Amino acid sequence: MSRIIVFGGHGRIALLLAPLLLARGDEVTSVIRNPDHVAEVEKTGARALVSDVETLGTAELAEIIRGHDAVVWSAGAGGGSAERTYAVDRDAAIRTMDAAVDAGTKRYVMVSWIGSKADHGVPEDADFFPYADAKWAADEHLRGTELDGTILGPGTLTFDEPTGRIVLDPEGKGEVSRADVAAVIAETLSVPSTFGRTIRFGNGADDTAVPIVDALSA
Repeated sequence: MSRIIVFGGHGRIALLLAPLLLARGDEVTSVIRNPDHVAEVEKTGARALVSDVETLGTAELAEIIRGHDAVVWSAGAGGGSAERTYAVDRDAAIRTMDAAVDAGTKRYVMVSWIGSKADHGVPEDADFFPYADAKWAADEHLRGTELDGTILGPGTLTFDEPTGRIVLDPEGKGEVSRADVAAVIAETLSVPSTFGRTIRFGNGADDTAVPIVDALSA
């Protein structure tokens, strides 16, 4: 059994992830900003923790993380202002990494996006640029820590039914269901060979996709 803390616990992926973790015997703490979401989060079996990561410092975050075996960052500003995107997707994410180091929680899984690269190609005047820039900065910070980190880069998210199968480094936008992203996170947490890796994936075609467990152990 592992104790997992999930930041962004009311997100669609996190709501799908919690039952997967609980089904295998893990304990899940889901960090959420809005107290109105407590009931929905707790229906998954997770423990809801109301806390605004945008305003908490590293020391406060370390207190929240301490005692957990792994951190999953699945939070985000969800668009809107560039200022808030940087505040959440970059700055708050980085603080949780530093806090995990301080708390002695070595395992850290970052849910990023398939195009998070230094040469992501998003023009600076594009609305999407702050997100692309913020995620790249957060991913790079994780790579520079002493954490056992994994960066997951799913393609364009869909509401399709889960397939249980993925393709690594797919061409194009690599569409993938949110349910399969949740399954990839769950499997990643239990596969030490994913430490230090950046894993970009999509669902792919039926004849190219492989079971998630096989893809991650490759």
